[in-house]
Formats: sequence, C-alpha cells, structure tokens
Amino acid sequence: MKCKRNKQEKYKKLSCPNCSSENIIKRGVRKTENRGEIQRFSCKDCSYRFVVDDGFYRMRNTPQKISQSIDLFYRGVSTRKVQEHLAIFHPHNASNVSVYKWIIKYSKMISKFTDRLKLDVGMEVQVDEMECHRRKSHKSRKGVEKNWFIDSICPETRFLISSEYCRTRSLRDIKAVVSRIKQKSEDKTKIVTTDGLNVYPRAIKQVWGYNNKLGRHNVMHNKVNASKGEGFNHPIERLHNSVRARTKVMRGFHGSIHSANAIMKGFEIYYNFITKHQAIKKCPYELALPELAKIMKEDKNRWLSLIKITKEASL
Repeated sequence: MKCKRNKQEKYKKLSCPNCSSENIIKRGVRKTENRGEIQRFSCKDCSYRFVVDDGFYRMRNTPQKISQSIDLFYRGVSTRKVQEHLAIFHPHNASNVSVYKWIIKYSKMISKFTDRLKLDVGMEVQVDEMECHRRKSHKSRKGVEKNWFIDSICPETRFLISSEYCRTRSLRDIKAVVSRIKQKSEDKTKIVTTDGLNVYPRAIKQVWGYNNKLGRHNVMHNKVNASKGEGFNHPIERLHNSVRARTKVMRGFHGSIHSANAIMKGFEIYYNFITKHQAIKKCPYELALPELAKIMKEDKNRWLSLIKITKEASL
C-alpha cells in the first residue's frame, strides 16, 4: 500500500504540458529500441498524451550508458577510447562524436543548475587564472591561440565556486567570475585572495564596492605575490594541478571557445560533485551544499542524479 501511495503522490506532481492541468493518468507505454518501455501519461482535461522529460528525452542510448561515458571522459579517457570501451560492454555502440556531444550537452545543462545554487562556504575565496592553449582548427597549420582558465575556490570546503574559459584575462572576464562568487556565496565572502595581477583590485571594487569612510573595499583584498616571497596560494594551485592532469593529455580544444568552456564547466562539475578531494576525504559539495548532499547521499551515479535533479528543477 505504501509503494502504491508513493507512486500516486509522484504522479500528482505532474502537470500537462498543453494545459497545465494536474489531472493526469497513466496511458500505456512508449516502446524504444534501446531504452526499453517508457511510461506515457494522458491529461483527462484536454486528452493530451505525453512522456515525462527526465533529461534523456529522445536520446537513443540509456541514461546509464551516457552518464558512464561522461564519467570516463573526465577521469582521463579520450572520446575514442570511451567508444572502444562501450563496444565491449554494450551491443548498441555509439560513435566518438556522440560521446563528445553528450559531454557538451550535459555539462551545459547541469552547470545552468549548479550556477544558481547558494553555497555554504568559508570567509575566504581564492581567485587565480591559468594559461591554456587552444588550436584554432583541427588543421594544425592554423596555429594555436593562448587562452585563460579563470577560477575561484573556497580553501575551507575546496569547492570550485566559479570558473570561466576565456580568450583573455581582461577586467570583463575576471569581473564575470568574481560576480558569480558574490552571487553564489551571498554575504559569506569577507576575504578575496589573488595574485599580483593589476586587474583584480578594479574587479573587486566594481563587484563588492568601496567604503570611502574606511578607505578600503567592502571585502578585504589579500594580494599574494609568490615571486616577491609573500607566500603561495596552495589550495587553488593544487586545483590547477588537477586541471592540468586532465587537460595535458588532450590534443587541444579545437576551434570553438564555447565548446572549450563547456568542457571545463563539466570539469567543474566533476571536481565538485563526483570525485573525492584528498584533503577533506569527501566531495566538496558535501560541505558546501549540505541539503543537496542529503538528497544525493545514497546515489553512486552522481552524474545521473544531477541530470535528473536539474531537469526536475527546470519543470
């Protein structure tokens, strides 16, 4: 009885995409070649039949296979090696191009959800940038372009708060990353630690403001220049080592700056939600997002959980 009651409550939450009515009933199944039978629903008010979009609508491969491919990629396996792996364990194989499209699609989808989350982080945030190289085209004669990966991390929770893959490290680019820090951490940030790049004071002043009476920014700007012996920002430099460990085996981001940014957004998700950090012995989101950690606690396939949570949040 309890199981049946839970299912009824679940279906009561559904609404008709056509007329927004909640008077929904089950009406048969939709048979698919590789995903099995998918439940179909019907609206009793307008007779509209529909299938619930769980994040894999019209996909020709199972959610487990897609999430497995994304996880393998961010653990250091190339898209062609992922394809070879799938051919061994799945009768219906997918091309390396399909794997690449899954990575781009779901990295963008999940990041739209995670970028809106409010974080329970510490008082300090470290911001830095690292140099990356992107091939302008798959044809090597067109040359390589120098780009920047601008990121920020909370040293206490090790949560990668905000990041962006950009052509330059101008005021506009750094301000976009810093603005997202303020949005996600709200009033918790009191100290912003950076290196000696001249653009940081202006970006911090424009985002957090300046107190004329006290003669300082509304947050403390802790400028650390390692070349002058002022110290070293260990947490964020350790993050950069993790980024380089994955990107050094790539042949380069080919052509599009947007796809390169999407791949790095996927790495941000992998770093925060999927892999355990050695210093804290758990995933950073477990400290920075305790409410979400309770929901995802029993889920081993966190990629699949994040996709479903993202889709539910968008409905």
